[in-house]
Parts: sequence; structure tokens; C-alpha cells
Amino acid sequence: MQHLESRADTVRQITGITVHETIPDSILELADEIELIDLPPETLLKRLAEGKVYAPDQAKLAAQKFFRLGNLTALREMALRFTAERVDQQLQDYMQAKRIAGPWKSGERLMVAVSPSPLSEQLVRWTRRMAYSLEAPWLAVYVDTSRSLSPAAQNQLAHNIALARELGGEIVTTTGEDIAELLIQVAHQRNVTQIVVGKPLHTYWHEIIFGSLVSRLIRQSGQIDIYVVTAETTTRPPFFSPRLLFHSRLSQYLLALFLVVIITIFNLLILPIVDYQAIGLIFLFGVLGLAVFMGRGPVFVAATLSAVLWNFLFIPPRLTFSISRLEDWMMLLMYFVIAVITGNFTARIRSQEKEARYREERTSALYLLTKEITHAATMAEMLQTATKQIDHVFKAEVAILLSQLTDTLLQLQPASTLTLTEKELSVANWVFANRKPAGRFTDTLPLAEAKYLPLLAPSGIMGVIGVHYNQRLTFAQEELLEAFVSQIALAIERERLAEAASQTKMLAESERLYKTLLSSISHELRTPIATIIGATSSLADPHISQQTDTHHTLISEIEKAALRLNRLVENLLDMTRLESGRLRLNLDWGDVSDLINVTLSHMQNSLTEHPITVNISPDVPTTRFDFVLLEQALHNLIYNAVVHTPSGTPIQIMANVDGADLVIMVADRGLGFPPESLPHIFDKFYRVPGSATGGTGLGLSISRGFVEAHGGTITAENRAQGGAQFTISLPLSEPPVNYQESEETISQ
Repeated sequence: MQHLESRADTVRQITGITVHETIPDSILELADEIELIDLPPETLLKRLAEGKVYAPDQAKLAAQKFFRLGNLTALREMALRFTAERVDQQLQDYMQAKRIAGPWKSGERLMVAVSPSPLSEQLVRWTRRMAYSLEAPWLAVYVDTSRSLSPAAQNQLAHNIALARELGGEIVTTTGEDIAELLIQVAHQRNVTQIVVGKPLHTYWHEIIFGSLVSRLIRQSGQIDIYVVTAETTTRPPFFSPRLLFHSRLSQYLLALFLVVIITIFNLLILPIVDYQAIGLIFLFGVLGLAVFMGRGPVFVAATLSAVLWNFLFIPPRLTFSISRLEDWMMLLMYFVIAVITGNFTARIRSQEKEARYREERTSALYLLTKEITHAATMAEMLQTATKQIDHVFKAEVAILLSQLTDTLLQLQPASTLTLTEKELSVANWVFANRKPAGRFTDTLPLAEAKYLPLLAPSGIMGVIGVHYNQRLTFAQEELLEAFVSQIALAIERERLAEAASQTKMLAESERLYKTLLSSISHELRTPIATIIGATSSLADPHISQQTDTHHTLISEIEKAALRLNRLVENLLDMTRLESGRLRLNLDWGDVSDLINVTLSHMQNSLTEHPITVNISPDVPTTRFDFVLLEQALHNLIYNAVVHTPSGTPIQIMANVDGADLVIMVADRGLGFPPESLPHIFDKFYRVPGSATGGTGLGLSISRGFVEAHGGTITAENRAQGGAQFTISLPLSEPPVNYQESEETISQ
């Protein structure tokens, strides 16, 4: 457990020792199964003393420092809890996959309902104390309804959510109008066994008219226990608060009054031609039209005022509030009820549409951010994209500070649009050290100019992001910003993991190169050097130097060893040129027959034991290529055929035209290649298994690099008649007119 990144701080607090060799928790999350091997601390200490864990000297030191009884007991408890959390998560996944409503009381899980009320703060603390006593996980759930919140209510809600998160609760938000039903739904989904709600402070009549959330939860809870906690307050809310209904702006009320007056004037004008019942329908249509554009408050005022005006101006006897007929009383009452109910429903639908549109915008913003940062090619481009997206959505300035892989110092990234002072940098460093938000609009260091959030990822903290905006964000906007920050942190982690993987691959390649070069030095370099040293020592012997035949043989051995050594050095230098990307082609018009003849002339000492057949098609034209590079590529192919075929085996060199390509083939009658080796023939440092000859395995790789630098291809295959064949395909170029004329003149 001491090697898990998420437990590193806890282990340091318990043992007083900082464990640097940690792994990200995401590695364990990828595991299909986790098996716990549980040993009592006494048994582990016994094994340690017996030398079954460390060497005796090291075991004694470990027992005095890290492997003490108290430390091992704490680590054992952490391991058991970690495994229990894993099993609990598997149980939740199983219940969701099988659509089991639950709850299954295999373990306790608490849930507290959070609202913008100041009393929620007390409920959160009470739930935390109870969860601590039960040693159970807990979550705080907020149901976002269509009711608008005042700035003070938004601040209180943000404070309650932040408190729940700080105390270790999991935050869950959902959207809808039926709070009780949504709370029960979340409880079933998360296998909650106990729900904590506040004791209602409303009057009995308020519960009769508006209903009771606690009563509905108790009726619908089923097997879930409901805890009703008394709030520490003696203030009873009023029976009816205007804010429960009227939360629209004053301009909307004035507009509603104005429209009712206009409709009344219109009805007075058409009164001679229509009945007063039809005028009531016109008033009702106007109220419904207002509900499409305004909130519940203006709709209620418009419905009330239109009912009064209809009674006073149009229902007989006119210009009085008295109504003579029972039917008119019933019609007026039904009009008022229908106007209020339909107006309220229409306003609710409009609010739900607004919420749905906001959720769609939020989803689109998250999708666009994820898409853009995923397609970014570099870390700098990804951070630039993230900054632009935050500025576009929140109209805010952004500062991104990242830590290096081997350093804990934060560095401001060039993509940042927010300039930081020393004071702001100190706030960012505090956030990085404590992994908690701080700064403006928070309870920690609130005098800062920006709000700073930690970039947390499964493998640890990546850095800090600072966001500066003028007005406090709503709860939904804060939640969206946190989602943005989480996506950015994951993208940074992905880039760093890719960079680490690239470095690991480079180190592995360097290690392989080191081993190969070491092997080459031990064999390919030492063999010719030993030959040269031995031959020169023999030449220094006066008796041997007087023997003419022996003298020439030793000189020939020195020459062969020197050529072999020179070939090895040239291959290493050529591969270095290819790997560094500094290879430059010196293109010129040339003849393929000249290329083949020059290559064979330079290799005449190596070809003494192999008959060579050259077949060049008459229609092969001149083309542009780098003579030196292609000669080296062809040299490596022919030399490969020489060293991998028995003496006396013929080698064929052919050249022809295939469409728009020049094709050069080198074929032999040897044993060919093993089928499993064909895909790796041109890999660096690859040698066919069981090959009796030495070499670094660079010749064919260099040939491929030189050919591909010309825009061509090279392939290897086994011949049907036996042997191997290499095929070079180069794109042909049209020679200039003056070059064609000069060739015709020479031929004449």
C-alpha cells in the first residue's frame, strides 16, 4: 500500500517516512481482479527476522524503522479498506448492469440532501460525523430545479457543496422538478442505505397545501432508512414567502401590467360585437402568451389583474364587482384557476427548456474541449486550445502553471493570458502543495485576484490553473469549470505519459544500440584489429619477412581486415546520417549500367568466388539519382548475397522498366530467408537467427534508408526456384531536352 500514489501522504503521516517509489492508482484500476494476501503483522515480522524478505542486515534496519508493528497494522488496515472499496465498486457496477434497484445492505452508505439553505451546512457536518462513526462512505446530492436562485442563495449553495467536498463526501448533482423522486432514484443507483434530510420547519398548513418532502421520502424509500435531523435554529420560516413565487425582475412585472392594459383596451373596442364570455377567452389567451416569455410571478399578477378587470368592466352588471349569476361566478373562478395553473405549467416548461438548452450547451462545450485538446499535436498546442476554450465559455483570463516531472516548482506556461504577481504565485503554490482550491470566491485566501484550482489526475497533481472572472459563477458554471479542469488535467497527464513512454522507448533503443555496438566492438572491431596486429607482428619477424609468399599473404590479410573495419565504420556513419535527418541528396543524371559496373569493380576482391550475371534491359533510360548513395545501397545488397551464400553460388543483377519505375534486382541461389524473418530484414541491428557470419545488421537498413530518400521502395522475398531476391523500385524522371540531344550526338 505504501507504493500507491493516492496513499503516499497517509503513509508519510503514519510512518514518518516518505516513499518515493510510487505508482499511479490507474494501474490498479486496469486490473481485472485484485487478490489480497493478508498476513498478520506478527507473521510478517517473523518472516522478516528469518531473512525471507530482506538480507539479515537490511532486515534488522527495516524492522527498526519502517516495518514496525504499528506501521504494519495501519498498512494492513489500509489494504483491507482498499480491497473493500474495490469490491463495493464491483457490486455497484453489477447492480447497475443487472438493473437491480437495491439497496443491498452489504455495507453502509450515507447520502445527504443539499440545498441552498444555510441549514444544509449543519446536515453535511452531521452526516460526516455519522459516516465517520460507521466507517462508511457518503455522498452529498443536490437537485437542480428550474427555480432561479438569488446571488446569496448561489453563494450559500457553493459553500455547502465545497464543505461537503472538503469533508470527504462525493458530490452528485441531478436535474429535475420532483426532488423526492430524484433523491430516491440516486439512492437506488448508488446503493445508498441511509438518507439524511433536515426536519421541516414549516407549519402544518404549509405541508397540507404544498406537500412535505420528508413525508414523500419516507413513503417512497422502501428498504432505505431515512434520518430526519433537527436543525439548530429556532427561526420558523413564514407560511408563504413571496420569493417562493415572485423571483422575476421588476421590468417583467411592468411589462405584464402593460400587456394586460393593452388587452383590456382591445376588449373594450370589440365589446359591441362580442359577448363577455369571448372576452374572457381573450384574457386567458393573453395570460398563456405571457407565460411563454415570463416567469411565474408576472403570470400570476397578470391572471389576477385580468380576472379583476374582466369582472369589473365586462361581466354584468358592468362597472361593479358584484356578479348576479351563479354561472358567472363559476366562470370567473374557473378562469382564474385555469389561468394560474396553465400559466404556471407553461412557465415551468419554458424553464425546463432553458435548463435543457443549458445542459446541451454544457455538453457541447465539454465535447468541443475534449475534441480540441485530444487532436492537439503538442503540449503547447493543447494548453493554448484549453485557454481559448475557457476564455470563450467563461469570459475569463487563464493562467496555467505546470510542474516538471523531476521538480515541484511551478512554471507559468506561454499559453497563459493572466499575468501573475508574487502574491498570486504564492496562492498557486499553496494550491499545488495542498491540492485544494483557493483564491477569489473561496474560503481560502479569498483576497486573491483569481481562483486557483489543482490539476488533479490519477497519477498525481499536474499543476495549477488560475481563472480570473469578474462576477461569481453560478453553481452550474462552477461545476462546468471543474469538469473543464479535470479534462485538462487528464490531457496533461496523457501528454506526460506519452512523453515518458517516448523517453522509455528511446532509453530501450539506446540500451539495445549499446548492446549491439558492444557486441560489434567485441567481434566486428576486435576481429580485424586482431588480424592486423597479428599480421604486422609476423611481418616484423625477420624470418617471415624473408618468405615472399608468406609476406604477400600477410599483406593481403591486413588489407582485408582494414577493408572490413572500414566497412563497419562507414555503416555506422551512414546510419548516423540517416537517424539524424541530415542526409542530403546530390541528384544528377546517370546511367544504371554505369552504377552497376562501378559497384562491381569496387567489389571485385569480394566477388572472386561468386559468378556474376548482369542483365540490363535496353529500354532502361537515364534518370536522376545520387550516384554515391545508390552505389552504397547496391553494394550492401550484393555483399549480403556474397556473405550469406556458399562459394560458387551465382549472383544475378537485373535492371528493367516497370511502368513509371526503374527496377533493380539482386538475386542469388542461396538458402533464402526464414519466413518469420522477412518482415524484419530491413530493421536496424537485425540478423537472421542462426547466421554464421558476423556483422552489425546495419547494411540492409542503410540500403532501405538510401532508397527511400530517393522516393523509392525496396523489398525482400524468397525466390520460387530457391534463393533470395532484393528489388529496388525508383521513380523515373524525364531527362532534359539538351541532355537527350547530347546523347544522340555521342551515339552518332
